[in-house]
Amino acid sequence: MARLSPANVGIAEEIISRYPRPKSALIPLLHLAQEQDGYIADDAMEHLAELVGITPAEVLGTCSFYEMFKREPVGQYLVNVCTNISCLLVGGEELLHHLEQRLGIHAGSTTPDGVFTLEDVECIAACTEAPCLQVNYRYHHQVTPEAADALLDDLRAGRRATEIPKHGVLARVRQQIPAEQRAGNAVPGQSEEPVWLRTAAAGNGDGGQGS
Repeated sequence: MARLSPANVGIAEEIISRYPRPKSALIPLLHLAQEQDGYIADDAMEHLAELVGITPAEVLGTCSFYEMFKREPVGQYLVNVCTNISCLLVGGEELLHHLEQRLGIHAGSTTPDGVFTLEDVECIAACTEAPCLQVNYRYHHQVTPEAADALLDDLRAGRRATEIPKHGVLARVRQQIPAEQRAGNAVPGQSEEPVWLRTAAAGNGDGGQGS
């Protein structure tokens, strides 16, 4: 499946309704497409373009800018190993090589069974907890080769399913904002006087003129 499913179209329409311009919803819509299929296919980008009224090329421009959006299928679990300076100094490279040997693949590849994709990545902002890695963007700190082996075993056996969902799922609880609780989604240049200003003026009791 590449185009959004009917259920996800409904979610997409709710997301779009939060924004002053439909195209402003593009990043959360890309996440929705990746949650559905695990990556973002060309057909999905065309569908998103239709939903927000822009060209597929504009969708591709945004999608290709952000590393988290994958243009090709990846494994059920995307394992990102940091090898920047803090992790490098305490075993990040060794951890990456250990995982390459354990999985039988090189960084940038996916295991034949489609379960794991291994990546060598830049700093993931956990320098005080080096060496660190992410699985589907969930952090694991101060990882030893033994801990990495145990993590892989747990993932393959399904013992971490409640902790680490499939690739593409960023949050287990989907944000929903009732229409009456939304604010600030007027089109720029067409907004009314800010609510706080109207309230302050009304509070003066003199039309906001002061004494």
